[in-house]
Amino acid sequence: MPGQTPETSAGLQSEPVAEPESKPPPCPSPKPPSAGNHGWVVLRLVSAGLFVVMSLFVRLASVEAPVGQIVFYRSFFALPPIIAYLMWRRQFPSALKTRQPVGHLKRNLYGGVAMVLSFVSLAYLPLALATALGFLAPLLAVPAAVLVLRERPGAVAIGAALAGFVGVVLMLAPAFEGPTLDRDTIFGVASGLAMAVATAAGRVQIKTLTATEAPGTIAFYFAAICALGGLASWPFGWIDPTGPSLAYLIGAGVSGGLAHITMTEAMARAPVSIQAPFDYTAMLWALILDALIFGLLPSPVSLAGAAVIAASALVIPLAGRLNARPGALRPAR
Repeated sequence: MPGQTPETSAGLQSEPVAEPESKPPPCPSPKPPSAGNHGWVVLRLVSAGLFVVMSLFVRLASVEAPVGQIVFYRSFFALPPIIAYLMWRRQFPSALKTRQPVGHLKRNLYGGVAMVLSFVSLAYLPLALATALGFLAPLLAVPAAVLVLRERPGAVAIGAALAGFVGVVLMLAPAFEGPTLDRDTIFGVASGLAMAVATAAGRVQIKTLTATEAPGTIAFYFAAICALGGLASWPFGWIDPTGPSLAYLIGAGVSGGLAHITMTEAMARAPVSIQAPFDYTAMLWALILDALIFGLLPSPVSLAGAAVIAASALVIPLAGRLNARPGALRPAR
């Protein structure tokens, strides 16, 4: 389990034994994600989709509820799926013990700021545009991972991240055609840009935490601390949610909790730098939801950008499989 060190077993060495002591076989070194198990790819894709579903609920709830109340519901109702996940992994309540309390505070600082800015952006911008602005985060995560985590992404990972960003630009181009941007749009775009910076910093901090912390531990403390932060806004005025508004608020929490679990599990299984292109697949989910719920159909340029995004996300596992194939075909000596 990521974040846990294997226990050393103490054998009986004081008395001689008749049979030679059996030694456990050496543990094989873990394969790099690009050449071995691609389970993290599925986790990352599911996480991207869940975050878009959460964003949809936040956008619908922001029509009536203030940002602070949305932060509380988003975080508080994320706790039940996180606790259920920990119980399923038989890590509750033992997983709540942390070795990096300061690291959790840093992660919550970055993540909390990113959450608030994201909700502000969703309140002022269409779902697809707000989602696309968030895709600056994976692009910024690549140099951040190099500087902070000393990761060395290959040319494929860097090229895929840049190609995915080009795809986002293509998808954004139609949104900026037409009349001059109003104040709300400018404010929403500025919030989205600031959110991308905070999100990139938070993801690097998550990768640092996975060295000693279980994924469920990271997700639990993020939800718990952000819930307290959102609750602090209660004196400033909350609505009394009923019917659809309550469903939107609770849905944001449940989908957000599941999204953080899958994202953190993926972070523990692969370097941050090679996961960047998979974040761009969330744009595909946003296009689908815009078409189904709001009746917004993408333009040909947006569809071309979506194709570029999908290709950038697929190139890493395909390249890893091709690189691993020659070694697998070599005869054993």
